[in-house]
Amino acid sequence: MIDLEKAKQEFIKFTNEYDLENQGLRRKYGHSLRVMKNSNEIAKSLNLDNEEIEAATLIGLLHDIGRFEQVRLCSEMEDLRGIDHGDLGVEILEKDSYIRKYIKDDEWDNIILKAIKNHNKYKIEDGLTEQEVLFCKIIRDADKLDIFFEGAEMFWNSEEERNKISNSKITPEILKEFENLSSIDRHAIVTSSDGIVSFIGFIFDINFKYDFEVLKKEKYVDIILDKFNFKDEETNKQIESVRKIANSYINENIYKGMN
Repeated sequence: MIDLEKAKQEFIKFTNEYDLENQGLRRKYGHSLRVMKNSNEIAKSLNLDNEEIEAATLIGLLHDIGRFEQVRLCSEMEDLRGIDHGDLGVEILEKDSYIRKYIKDDEWDNIILKAIKNHNKYKIEDGLTEQEVLFCKIIRDADKLDIFFEGAEMFWNSEEERNKISNSKITPEILKEFENLSSIDRHAIVTSSDGIVSFIGFIFDINFKYDFEVLKKEKYVDIILDKFNFKDEETNKQIESVRKIANSYINENIYKGMN
């Protein structure tokens, strides 16, 4: 059994060592607790046993533990230009066996560390066992669910930011990737509108029926896209196509009964 309440208290103690007045770190603290809950719900929806559910829940709590040190070292949350926070999280948990503060024995260490390492990568690394892949998929889905929540509730809320995006166009290659139902590599993003299309494209890297049901219920795709008023007529048509493709994809993955 994993004492999740004890783990949560240790996480709070860990994060209190950092500047939680920093808006980004304060958001990551809340994000971690929400992803912990998401991971628990996803694992339950898959009918995993109690120990597996607890392990998935713990991974949700710890998945972004590297973010706090990343900001201290780099003053930003940007994996592409700085330190990869998934890799850094693994280093933190391995150093001086810090992971033992969260889980008594080492039976789950490999899966926990593999899932944290892979949660933020463009694709899950090759060569993992079926069980390792499962837990990687759970945390990646749980993380994306909360990123969609943040997109709907917290991101792009300033008029200046929305106007900047609304005045940009979509790179043809980005739109083509989206139309091919492919998640988009962040390295390929050129314009602000590309970033929005890439964000919505997270749905193509979601794995489980439960997550699609949440996306549909909360109407995250529509809420996010409705924040913008694209000035270019062609771009506006492209965004409406993105909306249609995304919502159709969500519906299809609910009704085809995937788990």
